[in-house]
Amino acid sequence: MARPNPGSLRATVRAVGIGGHLLFGALIVLGLALWRTIGIGSINNTRPIIVRWWFQRLTPMLGLKIRVQGYSAKHALLVANHISWLDVPVLGSIAPINFLSKSEVRRWPMIGWMSAQIGTLFIKRGGNQTADLIARIAEQVRERQAVAIFPEGTTSDGHQLRRFHPRLLAAAQQPGIDVQPVAIRYGSNHSPDLIAPFIDDDTLIGHLWRVLCQPQTEVEVHFLEIIAGANMDRRTLAANCESQIAQALGITVAADRSNARRRAGEEKRR
Repeated sequence: MARPNPGSLRATVRAVGIGGHLLFGALIVLGLALWRTIGIGSINNTRPIIVRWWFQRLTPMLGLKIRVQGYSAKHALLVANHISWLDVPVLGSIAPINFLSKSEVRRWPMIGWMSAQIGTLFIKRGGNQTADLIARIAEQVRERQAVAIFPEGTTSDGHQLRRFHPRLLAAAQQPGIDVQPVAIRYGSNHSPDLIAPFIDDDTLIGHLWRVLCQPQTEVEVHFLEIIAGANMDRRTLAANCESQIAQALGITVAADRSNARRRAGEEKRR
């Protein structure tokens, strides 16, 4: 008789626990919605604390071992590199943080609904909503909340940093809003994790299963030096964040493809 695969057995046990935790989270979200509806009081300050508590219990179920360097600003625009959907529970377990996420997440079963209810902002690729999002991000930070964005615009394998899109950093150019770069790495300097990156045509369920099969997934999070965004333009601010994160991770920043295409066009016209 064949022995059960230890990884599959581990993943099954974890998946059952995560399913129960998701249902519990849905009940919490419903409770918060009821609280808001009947007007007991404001939940803006309470909600992030409850969400962090929920993430703190989710991350061990995912097999995540998190090491943190530095301290998260309590109310700032957090600018992080993006490797996986795991980045959200990782950061959310460290501090009370709201997130800006791609609109596709809004359609994920249960997770999308819960994300919307806890204050996540969604951005549609190519959408005409930048001005509204910038205003909402700035409003949340002014309400003494931290908001995390992933300005690479997509996930990467973590071996190289993609260029940051500067448009959403416009929120940081308003008075009183600080920016804190955040560097995220899965694995370590000597052995990067090959399972954690959520890239290419991977599916959420397939990726989750592979993560759960692993005995443990190590994550390093570096909260870096705070920047006063009002003192510089968006492109300079984006470049400053890129530089800090790339240096902390010991990786390079990818070439600007738009500049490369422009230079190629100039060469052809000569």
